[in-house]
Amino acid sequence: MVHVFGPANAPGTSALQLPDVVMELGQRFVDAGHELSLVGGPVRDLFLGRVSPDLDFTSDADPDAIIAVIRKWADSFWEIGRDFGTIGMRKGDYTIEVTTYRADAYDADSRKPQVAFGTSLEDDLFRRDFTMNAMALRLPSLELVDPYGGVRDLHAGMVRTPGEPSASFSDDPLRMLRAARFASQLKVSVAPEVAGAMTDMAERIEIISAERVRDELVKLVNGKDPRAGIDLLVETGLAAHVLPEVAALKLEIDEHHRHKDVYQHSLTVLEQACELETDDDGAVPGPDFVLRFAALMHDVGKPATRRFEPSGAVSFRHHDAVGAKLTAKRMKKLRFDNDTIKAVSRLVELHMRFYGYGEAGWTDSAVRRYVTDAGPLLERLHRLTRSDVTTRNRRKAERLAFAYDDLEQRIAALKEQEQLDSVRPDLDGQRIMSLLGIKPGPVVGRAYKFLLDERMENGPQEPEVAEKKLLEWWSRQPESATLPEES
Repeated sequence: MVHVFGPANAPGTSALQLPDVVMELGQRFVDAGHELSLVGGPVRDLFLGRVSPDLDFTSDADPDAIIAVIRKWADSFWEIGRDFGTIGMRKGDYTIEVTTYRADAYDADSRKPQVAFGTSLEDDLFRRDFTMNAMALRLPSLELVDPYGGVRDLHAGMVRTPGEPSASFSDDPLRMLRAARFASQLKVSVAPEVAGAMTDMAERIEIISAERVRDELVKLVNGKDPRAGIDLLVETGLAAHVLPEVAALKLEIDEHHRHKDVYQHSLTVLEQACELETDDDGAVPGPDFVLRFAALMHDVGKPATRRFEPSGAVSFRHHDAVGAKLTAKRMKKLRFDNDTIKAVSRLVELHMRFYGYGEAGWTDSAVRRYVTDAGPLLERLHRLTRSDVTTRNRRKAERLAFAYDDLEQRIAALKEQEQLDSVRPDLDGQRIMSLLGIKPGPVVGRAYKFLLDERMENGPQEPEVAEKKLLEWWSRQPESATLPEES
């Protein structure tokens, strides 16, 4: 590890650390007659006191020259990004990319650049997204190149672009989402001119692929301050294009204040869910996208279900079920995988289930169903439900917390007695078919469901008891009179 002690033009820095491979690679390029600089995120991260395992470099060398320099040095290399001037490689534990200086031009209707190689490091830095990412360390001299004030903006906690924000976002509209992502990840603010350009150009995000939008959203939601990132998307109008269901919460205004601000409530639930992630017991280690996104989306069904009652009260009946469908639909459009879609939408669907317990208490049967319906999402559901309490009425908050403490204690006691994580009927499918003399088909499914309901209602039973109940159920089914008896 190489220590870099405060470059003269880098105010406020102390000892910065660079992996040895950085200096080795820089020396190889210089010995071959080329320039090499560490650039972008890795340089920014040095000023934040961290070292990234992914190292990005830029050089005046073209792809052929890059390969000639690193062929015998790298453990392996690949040319997938060759058309864009990028050669990737592995050296020890590090993933490295070296890219030829770029001077790209963009089509107004596409974010795909017309690739053109450049000859100047400063020009290459100018085409980058933000000033904090437009810094470089020349190697092996370790001279800091910061022509656009990246260190200044990083210390000020401000996101700015090297040139005009409108030109930068026109070139690559995804940069608008990155600005919101940095607000979340780095807990920085966006300069007024950047926020203004994001607002004016929000609709240009439509030309970006759903997959790339999804990836930025995941990073934003998993950041240190996701509330700030989401709020920026909503305030600039970007959310209307990428998360319109959340933007709609902002528009859900009740001028008579008959219900709470659903938008601010949702952001608070998101914050509280983040605080309940637990690394110590490993139950829901953070950042957990499924829990966080469910917290953000849990009330998106409210605008469609809001009703003003004759009494003057407002209701949102079935907003949990409607919200689950809206969440799944949005996530499909963003090209999330099926498992993540099912997990998030299921949590949205279940987030109101607990309130029946708080109001009237539950039988053991209801507790079993709660656990079974949540399945592997139970720990996340615990945290989502607790996060959903944002009332300023301390007595009400304490009452709900006490009720949920009681529910968790009952779940723990029943789990110890009955292995609730794998609740099954007391008879399996083979025994059902043998006892009733039937073949595989819908009738077996109905019998299985009957026994599962019995198990939920009464807990585990002896096989003889379950068989007797099954035969009694069977005697009431129309098929029992038409199917031949088992010989």
